Amino acid sequence: MKKLTLIVVALLLAGGFTHQSRAQKPQKSPKSVLTQTVGLTDITITYSRPGLKGRAMDKLAKPGKVWRTGANNATELKISNPITLGGKELAAGTYSLYSIPGDEEWTIIINKKLSWGTQYDAKEDVMRFAARATKTADTTETFTINIADISDNDKDAALELRWGNVSVKAPFTVSK
Repeated sequence: MKKLTLIVVALLLAGGFTHQSRAQKPQKSPKSVLTQTVGLTDITITYSRPGLKGRAMDKLAKPGKVWRTGANNATELKISNPITLGGKELAAGTYSLYSIPGDEEWTIIINKKLSWGTQYDAKEDVMRFAARATKTADTTETFTINIADISDNDKDAALELRWGNVSVKAPFTVSK
């Protein structure tokens, strides 16, 4: 009986370790959290970062199609104070960030529904606007979101999306 108990315990422990090691595999598109203060406004962007891994960017972020602007869950944008983005005021709050890639410009979409990235609902859009896309000399292997070009007055900056040889900047102004 003791032998049987020891065998059962050993199997349970081995099964637990196997399950635990599977749960701790690195994600193919690792999660990233960007936190930046511009003026007195805290901006937090939570997203997953897909890599090109030898694939063409336009096969992953298809031109003319809504993209979750990252991988896995929709990219989350949280702002502590209102900002002016795309020429429109965006209230403090938490939003999803989607985009529609294009050759010379991308459409940036701010959406109020937080969900798995492929569950986009246009009825939940807060705003859409065009942002200029430029070609870069260097290649960004892993999709990256930055807060770039923070001005000397600490009120103006740009939300930047970089991937492949493309940089998309959406200028914004903080109210505080």
